[in-house]
Amino acid sequence: MLEKIVQLDAELLIYLNGMGTGTWDSFWMLVTNKFSSIPIYLLVLFFLYKYYGLKKVLFTLLFVAVIITISDQTANLFKYGFERLRPCHNENLKDIIRVVKTSCGGKYSFFSAHASTSMAIATFCLLLLRIHVKYFSYFLILWALFVGYSRIYIGVHFPADVLFGFTFGAIISILLFQLLKVVFRKIDTKN
Repeated sequence: MLEKIVQLDAELLIYLNGMGTGTWDSFWMLVTNKFSSIPIYLLVLFFLYKYYGLKKVLFTLLFVAVIITISDQTANLFKYGFERLRPCHNENLKDIIRVVKTSCGGKYSFFSAHASTSMAIATFCLLLLRIHVKYFSYFLILWALFVGYSRIYIGVHFPADVLFGFTFGAIISILLFQLLKVVFRKIDTKN
């Protein structure tokens, strides 16, 4: 069963990655670059400050730092625990797929820290901002989906790496959001 899933995952990677063209390569490289999210996150920060105030924003930023740390470090633990080669390091795939990056990245791929972290931040901000800036909140999820797909497009992750990363990121952000609500209630009762 597991072999069949791995095979289907590789076939889906070949299909999705193979849809890429030189015309779109620079766009997807921009999306996958972690610095391209900075303007989006600055806008998030503006909305958080506008609707929650400085004190709650500072606690929110602390929680975001925890989310990023958990997401990134757990992805690394999984990568070295499962030792699934990145598609661009896999001898059976590296000549079949398009590897857009000049550097393939680390040796292992399961699961995608990019996908996990982007979905974790997007979900966390969606939960915080959905009643205030509904459409922007959903744009954050769309952006996270783009980041995840970019990892497949450039040939450094399998679809399962990205899907698992999305799931893990969403779960940790939902859990930490519940804890942040408790912190917010304590702040509100002190005011």
